[in-house]
Formats: sequence, structure tokens, C-alpha cells
Amino acid sequence: MKARIRHALLACLAFAVGTTRAEVIELGFATGGQNGLPQGWSEQRLSKAKPVRYALETDDGRAVVRAESAGAASSLLRRLDLPGAGRLSWRWKVSHVLTKADLRHKSGDDFAARVYLTFDAPETGFSLADRLGLSLARLTYDPTLPSAALCYVWDNHTPVGTVVPSAYTDRVRMIVLESGGAHAGEWREESRDVAADYRAAFGQPVPRLTGIALMSDTDQTGDSVTAWYADFRFQPQSESASQTPRSSR
Repeated sequence: MKARIRHALLACLAFAVGTTRAEVIELGFATGGQNGLPQGWSEQRLSKAKPVRYALETDDGRAVVRAESAGAASSLLRRLDLPGAGRLSWRWKVSHVLTKADLRHKSGDDFAARVYLTFDAPETGFSLADRLGLSLARLTYDPTLPSAALCYVWDNHTPVGTVVPSAYTDRVRMIVLESGGAHAGEWREESRDVAADYRAAFGQPVPRLTGIALMSDTDQTGDSVTAWYADFRFQPQSESASQTPRSSR
């Protein structure tokens, strides 16, 4: 009996430690996917846009994705089912920024690099127009379309820390992490408190995380750019432990 009690207590302690210091979930790039893409990632194309050229390569011995966009737009998506509260980190690099881009207008909605996080947000907080629009889009295009998204971007001139709705939909909020070309050609490290970012963007608790996507797009401006992405990691945590949104170098 004492042995069973001791085993149960040790199991409870191990569970408590595991939930407070959750293991990092690697979301990086492994070979073995289709069409030369990373395993677990799929390309999402737009019907009227030329696709971006995504390819796996190595940099200093680590797997990275190179994205070459020339008047093109498409994304690489990895579907997830994780608690939204947690810290996402990754590295990215761009050849240059897009001088003609303007994130506040559809005609300038291009970025040298961006990273999407999609969420299964409850529709109770949506406006009637948003609910109808989402229902129509799911019926017309894809029944799995997310109900909300954060989009971290490398912009050309908008101040770092800016949070604005997408030019296309209020259900996507843009967060500027890098701005300008001062660090073009350099790897930049990002680390984000996802729950805090979601609350700052939408004013609501973070729902479940359903996917991550990377995208370099130049279909609106017709520009050309190359970007690299690497080392995506997610560490789940309780939402109460979330801190003020920040970006670390």
C-alpha cells in the first residue's frame, strides 16, 4: 500500500512538473515531404496568383526553407491542434524589403516575409457580417478555414509593434516585428507570447491554435524577393503565465 501511495505521489509530481515546464514542440523542417517540401507542410495556392518557389536547403548545418517570390503569392501551411497559450520562436531572413508595399491597403498587401498563426475562435464574439462572411467563405472555398489569425510581418516602413487589421479582413491582425532593410541579409530571431499577442489584437482569451503558415508574397506590387525561414518551435504554457507581447533578439 505504501509503495502504491508513493508511486501515485511521484506520478502527480511528474505531471505537475510536466505541465509547468512543457516540452518544446519542434515545428521545423524535415525531409520526406511531397514535391520537395518539408514533411508535414503543404503548399496553399491562390487561384489567380503565380505560386512562390519554396525549397528546402541547409544553412550552417540546419534545415531552412527558402522562398523565392517574383510577382507571386502562396504559402506553406502546417496544421496543428495545440493550446493557443504558449511561446512561438523562429528565425527568418530577407534579401530586401518591398519598397512599394503598404499593409493598410489591398493594393500594397505584400511582404518580404510573414508568419501566420490560425485559431479556432468562437464565433459568439463576431459581428453578424463577420459570421456571414466566414460561413460563405467556408462554403465556397474550404470548410476548415480558420476563424481568426495573427500575422507576424517583416514590413518596409511601418513601426515595429504596430498592430492593425488586415486590409482584407478584420479577423486577421497584422503585427509588425521587423521594419525596414537595416537587417536585410541577416538572420533575425523572434520569440512571441502568443496568448498575449492574441489578447492585444482581439481583446479576447486565446483559443486553440489550428495552424502555422509562412508566406512571402509579391503579387500586388509585382516585386521580387527571397526569404528564408528556420527553427520554428512552440512551448505551451498556461495563459495566466503570459507576459506583455515582446520580440527577443
